[in-house]
Amino acid sequence: MSEGLIIDDNRQTADAIQQMLTLLELPARVAYGSSAAMAVLGSMIPRFVCLDINMPGVDGTEVLAYIRREPRLRKVPVVVITADDQPETRQHVLRGGAQAMLIKPATIDSMEIALKKAGILK
Repeated sequence: MSEGLIIDDNRQTADAIQQMLTLLELPARVAYGSSAAMAVLGSMIPRFVCLDINMPGVDGTEVLAYIRREPRLRKVPVVVITADDQPETRQHVLRGGAQAMLIKPATIDSMEIALKKAGILK
């Protein structure tokens, strides 16, 4: 089974997401920020991506656009995990190709629901 990729500039949040995914038996590596994520995505096709939106520099919507433009990554399911609970943000990321959006702080229950919605968990 290939691993997922968590992209978040906040180490504490990224590590917490990784722990939740481990409990759900979904191994994932962490990229702390968009620059690190772009480097990892250059050499990896993750099983899924958990993506923060509000990051310095290249934000999560730009990373999502890259994933959807890149032919080898186009079908990778993306769950956006953000503190931005605005309806416009939800519409924007879902139109941009994310399969689900989860509001921070994520719980294991909300994570499981989002992963099922995205087709990552059965």
